[in-house]
Amino acid sequence: NVTEAALPSGKQLSMKDVEAGILRAGEKLGWTMRALKPGEVQGTLALRTHIAVVTIPYSQKGYSIVYKSSENLNYDGNQIHSNYNGWVQNLERRINVELAN
Repeated sequence: NVTEAALPSGKQLSMKDVEAGILRAGEKLGWTMRALKPGEVQGTLALRTHIAVVTIPYSQKGYSIVYKSSENLNYDGNQIHSNYNGWVQNLERRINVELAN
């Protein structure tokens, strides 16, 4: 999970700008993204037999990436397949790039 990542400093972004950046970031990495409601996006990544679903709550100050569910990632409540962490880190990096541009 990513908890309360700050938006790029020096930029004043609207809620629509933040949402658009999050949606773009996920789509560029192969995630299926959809806005659930203002301030919340859901992302789903399906690779081979693995599926990861995250919720991304956001504001004009920051965002989080929160595990929601998965298939074939051996999540036991504490641990999950190591690839999941890499996918979330890549998503976080891409969101930061999109929000900085």
